[in-house]
Amino acid sequence: MRKLPMINWICYAVGYVFIATGIMKLLVDDFKVVFSNLAIPYPNSFLFIVAITEIVCGTLIVSRLYMKQATAPLIFIMLAALFLTKIPILTTNHGFLSFLYEARLDIVMLILLILLWQHVPGKKLN
Repeated sequence: MRKLPMINWICYAVGYVFIATGIMKLLVDDFKVVFSNLAIPYPNSFLFIVAITEIVCGTLIVSRLYMKQATAPLIFIMLAALFLTKIPILTTNHGFLSFLYEARLDIVMLILLILLWQHVPGKKLN
């Protein structure tokens, strides 16, 4: 039985998360409220752009095509998500542990995206 390299599994997991999240952003109205509360201009347009970017880049990562080009916008999206939705938790009375819990997926996805950025197809993942 042939084993898949670790990088393939990471690509499948990262792609899955972003494809599923992008689709949900397009289908679930709750995300419109979240984006409206971020005080960004044109929140509905911004939501649509983020959702399409997540779906397209997630699909490229699963396909292992244009990896650097696909990971870059997703890294930006994850950093924006951390700064816009998770860092404010630190300023409330919920505290650091609440921040760590709420930011767990964002941090893991950011680490995996950076790992993919550094190990484009053709390079060996140790």
